[in-house]
Amino acid sequence: MSEAIIAAKTPAVLELEPGTYYWCSCGKSANQPFCDGSHAGTDFVPKVLEITEKKTVALCNCKQSKNPPFCDGAHSQL
Repeated sequence: MSEAIIAAKTPAVLELEPGTYYWCSCGKSANQPFCDGSHAGTDFVPKVLEITEKKTVALCNCKQSKNPPFCDGAHSQL
C-alpha cells in the first residue's frame, strides 16, 4: 500500500452535527479532513464516521494516527 500524504501536522478540531462523514485517508483531498474522491485510482478508501449527536472531535490530518479518523498525537512525532 502507498503512503498517505501528510495534509497537516495538526488535527482538525471540528464541531460536527449528527450525520455520516467520510474522512480522507490518503491526504490528497482539497477538503481536508474529509474525502473529495482524490483517492481514485489508489489503494486508499475513506473512513466512514457516524456522528449520532452534536460533538467536538479532533480528526487526524497527518494520516499517521493508529486510531483513524481521530487524532492520537502521532503528528508530534513527525
